[in-house]
Amino acid sequence: MAYDETVAARVRACLGRKRAVQVAEKKMFGGLAFMVQGHMACGVLERRLMLRLGDEGTARALQSAHTRPMDFTGKPIKSMLYLEPPGFKADADLRGWVDRAVKFAQSLPPK
Repeated sequence: MAYDETVAARVRACLGRKRAVQVAEKKMFGGLAFMVQGHMACGVLERRLMLRLGDEGTARALQSAHTRPMDFTGKPIKSMLYLEPPGFKADADLRGWVDRAVKFAQSLPPK
């Protein structure tokens, strides 16, 4: 699998606006993951966005359009979801989703 570089560039732009956030990129899940303070926050797999929102955040987010459980291994991962491209077509929508993932990653203990 691969990731869409255009989507990755849009995510980079969102993360670049957060000066106080330490971000690193890592190839994971056959795509590209964005690590915040050593924790995966979000990523791109093909054209989809992967978001790590925690168990509760993911359960709430799955009520939104264009989301589905992340089932990369065939079994749903409770703390993560996939967001299909129509769900982040607008830059403001993408920023909102990325902000939620960054906020969750920042809530985790430092690595």
